[in-house]
Amino acid sequence: MSQAAALPELIRDFERVEARIVDQAAQFPSSIFADVAGRRGALHGRIAPLSPTMRFAGPALTVEVRPGDNLMIHAAMAIARPGDVIVVDGKGDLTSALMGEIMCHQCLAIGVAAVVIDGAVRDSEAIRELGFPMFAAGLNPNGPTKSIAGRVNHPISIGGVSIRPGDLVVGDADGVTVIEREKAAAMLPLAAQKMAAETKRIADIKSRKALRPGWLDGALRAAGVIQEGESL
Repeated sequence: MSQAAALPELIRDFERVEARIVDQAAQFPSSIFADVAGRRGALHGRIAPLSPTMRFAGPALTVEVRPGDNLMIHAAMAIARPGDVIVVDGKGDLTSALMGEIMCHQCLAIGVAAVVIDGAVRDSEAIRELGFPMFAAGLNPNGPTKSIAGRVNHPISIGGVSIRPGDLVVGDADGVTVIEREKAAAMLPLAAQKMAAETKRIADIKSRKALRPGWLDGALRAAGVIQEGESL
């Protein structure tokens, strides 16, 4: 029997990205991490926050469900630790909601940092008022079934990105970015450098010191738009 075949459908324990890394990562936008990770890790734009003020950072607790069934989300919530981000592969199905207001209240009481679902949710006004960070692919008033087995804390793929339990997940108004757990610490100084460079660029624009990026002419030459020695 292979090691994969021997794994239970529900894995209770896994290695999470360190809390100190999560705390530092929370200072940066999701877009900064997407840039320093090489334009990788950003989920498809269909997965968006219910409110632009919602933001989070934390380790992924992964869930795979059959479309329209939320049994394994309940199982994940039962084993979640404070600070976890429940990330659900709902197969992009929007025919019924996988979570709503009651489950969000439970997540808040547990200390779950956020939920990211490639699927639909409901009770959106109540969730916005609650302030719980909910990121989903859409809305639907239909409720789910609770009877079909899935998997918890196995690798999943949502929004075009592979996610493993314990990976760093960061979300805000722009969407969600995932960084591999092993790479998360190395991304922090790069994120700080990127933020400093962008802050300086904006200051230079405001002061009219540099109204266009310094790399523009070189990129245009490399693309064959302008000739060597020519500039805009």
